[in-house]
Amino acid sequence: MILTIAELKKRLEQAISTAFGSEYAAVDPILVPASNPKFGDYQANVAMALAKPLRQAPRAIAEQIVQHLEVSDLCEPPTVAGSGFINLRLKTEYLETQLSRMLADDRLGVASVSKPQRVIVDFSSPNIAKEMHVGHLRSTIIGDAIARVLEFQGHDVLRLNHVGDWGTQFGMLITYLREAAPAALITADAIDLGDLVAFYKKAKQRFDEDEAFRDTARQEVVRLQSGAEDTLKAWRLLCDQSRREFQIIYDLLDVTVTERGESFYNSLLSEVAVDLDKLGLLVIDQGAKCVFLEGFSNKEGDPLPLIVQKSDGGYNYATTDLAAIRYRIQQDQAERILYLTDIGQSNHFAQVFQVARRAGWLTDTVEVEHVPFGLVLGEDGKKLKTRSGETVRLRELLDEAVNRARTDLETRIQAEDRPETEDFIAHVSHVVGIGAVKYADLSQNRTGNYVFSFDKMLALNGNTAPYMLYAYVRIQGITRKGQIDFEQLGRDRKVQLQDETEFALAKHLLQLDEIIAQVGHELFPNRLCQYLFELSQKFNQFYDRCPVLQAEEPLRTSRLALCNLTANTLKLGLSLLGIPVLERM
Repeated sequence: MILTIAELKKRLEQAISTAFGSEYAAVDPILVPASNPKFGDYQANVAMALAKPLRQAPRAIAEQIVQHLEVSDLCEPPTVAGSGFINLRLKTEYLETQLSRMLADDRLGVASVSKPQRVIVDFSSPNIAKEMHVGHLRSTIIGDAIARVLEFQGHDVLRLNHVGDWGTQFGMLITYLREAAPAALITADAIDLGDLVAFYKKAKQRFDEDEAFRDTARQEVVRLQSGAEDTLKAWRLLCDQSRREFQIIYDLLDVTVTERGESFYNSLLSEVAVDLDKLGLLVIDQGAKCVFLEGFSNKEGDPLPLIVQKSDGGYNYATTDLAAIRYRIQQDQAERILYLTDIGQSNHFAQVFQVARRAGWLTDTVEVEHVPFGLVLGEDGKKLKTRSGETVRLRELLDEAVNRARTDLETRIQAEDRPETEDFIAHVSHVVGIGAVKYADLSQNRTGNYVFSFDKMLALNGNTAPYMLYAYVRIQGITRKGQIDFEQLGRDRKVQLQDETEFALAKHLLQLDEIIAQVGHELFPNRLCQYLFELSQKFNQFYDRCPVLQAEEPLRTSRLALCNLTANTLKLGLSLLGIPVLERM
């Protein structure tokens, strides 16, 4: 399948090179969908950028480009408008041929990448002995969607869950549990995670207020780090308890992730310090071993240090991240590493990347990127919390979404007097509820905050998961009503375009490969959401205007093919967002 925009840009670059010389071909021929149908399908605005270096009027430049532009296999003869815009209208035969090819391809015309990369996506990352809360929602959902897109493109993706399973918190928690609930350190079934969280809060209060408790907790950390068997056993039990609870959330969300927590890198931390010291990057500052950063300063304007080893000999969060990036490059052979965390950690990762680059671990052959996201807000515009002011537990939020979807579904079933089984109601409620939560998040620009609203995300109208799912269900209804088996119709069906809504739908369908390539490169899943939303709108406009089952042949089969291709595109697109489709709702 030709990526239409990429191919048109290539042809424009060739025309520029022929008309004015290869030195001008590097100018990006900005190509966008035409805002007005009378201009065609795309408009190229390259003449403006060439006007100054060529010392010619933009329109004259555009006319010379058109004279050398070879697009007769794709477009009607190009035209120049206004001050130098090049209008391009795709040929009907081209559209019909591409749609037929797309229909015959299991991947809907989206080719696998020519050079697959080893990609690590670091996402979710909850803390042991703490419940997953709404703060983990975005990392988990966005990270999973990005991983799915990259996997579909053909990349070798390692999904890593960098859980917080090491450090001072375990010393204070184990110390407290030895006093308050010793059974919890013997068997994993003694307490549930909710109780463990309550114990953690009490342990933290004791740690802050009681010096003797604080000293004992620190000794327990030393015992953990030195491998004392009873402390290690207690630590493993705490991790296993949390892990089971995390898995319930991951199963609800249909998210797969490989755990490799902070403890995995514990034995490598001293090597990081030794490496940096040998390279002359470490500086002793107030007893701590640091790397002073370029471009970062403290409040006094002095260079900001990244502490690698504390004055007491201990290591910290930054050291673990340095060990992780070093391991991922040297051992995992990663060529691209993506970190999904909130936008507040942007500086931290910029600092870690700088040190890794200066150490020579991170070279130009490896791409690293912090993929930040904003906060989840309540409808009051403030950080989403419970009425009592607590952080919202993720399990409760997901359960609430499913329950609300079930209530809506049961109301519709009763109003329509439909006999439905409990299995049907439970399955649809789950898909709609969880899908609504995912889509509401993914449809937002991830760098901004977004307002969490059950009413908006569960609405059957608008840019929501239920609207997408309903568009798919509507097409399945056509097949049931006409007793159509798309597989029996065959894959070599010729698509014929006549009505303007058919053309609009066809052109949108052919943008799928462009959108997936864009998301894989720029890592903004909301662009795929917007594409699917507009696809659903264009399909509904086509369906409302064009008879399908009542049409005469060969138009009937052609329109059924368009319906089938739309359904398959919705199914693929939603699957890349982690949302399954439904046959009925």
